[in-house]
Amino acid sequence: MKKVIPILTMLLIVAVVVILFVSLSKKEDMVTIAKGNFQKLPLPIREGHVNDTECRMIITDTTHAAEVVAPNGNTWFFDDPGCMIKWLEDKSFKNEAVLWAKAVDTGRWIDARKAWYAVTDKTPMHYGFGAREKKKEGYISFDEMRLRMLRGENLTDPRVRKKLLGN
Repeated sequence: MKKVIPILTMLLIVAVVVILFVSLSKKEDMVTIAKGNFQKLPLPIREGHVNDTECRMIITDTTHAAEVVAPNGNTWFFDDPGCMIKWLEDKSFKNEAVLWAKAVDTGRWIDARKAWYAVTDKTPMHYGFGAREKKKEGYISFDEMRLRMLRGENLTDPRVRKKLLGN
């Protein structure tokens, strides 16, 4: 009788673990890549069901979202334009990829390479680069934003933050 109780306890624990794993596997899978986007258009992002490809955060707000579409139609999603730049830099297709950014000023998907970027926006990863369709004083080009991201010259750097925000 003494051996039966530990065996039953062990079986109960195993059963609970199995049930837990089965229930978790039935939840909707998170999307990290979409395939077959041969038109190379921006794809809808279902908030709460898509992971940022670079930082792995769940995209819960698409205000600053970005997408990369490779020549083969694969599409990756980002919660912040800065994440897109970091991820794309070492990809062989970076120059041929179609880049989309959600414009803060119009709410539309725009060509990220033609966008203008504010430098002090509150973006999900705190880089500060929010895409805009319309140019205003103080906004920078895609190429300048990209250089600043790759150099680490964004709001995550305390010196840059102090210079731009004064705190």
